[in-house]
Amino acid sequence: MPAKIDEDACTGCGACSEVCPVDAISVDDVAKVDPEACTECGTCVDECPVEAISMEE
Repeated sequence: MPAKIDEDACTGCGACSEVCPVDAISVDDVAKVDPEACTECGTCVDECPVEAISMEE
């Protein structure tokens, strides 16, 4: 399952999109994950400073 963004916790800082190796995350006010592009690597989960990203189960 692709990464899941908690939109209430996301601050829109963009750290996740900067480290995503497949450019599956875009940021406007909050981060959004393209589930078709996400490779489930988890890099964004480790990078998020507010722990707003998790891997869906």
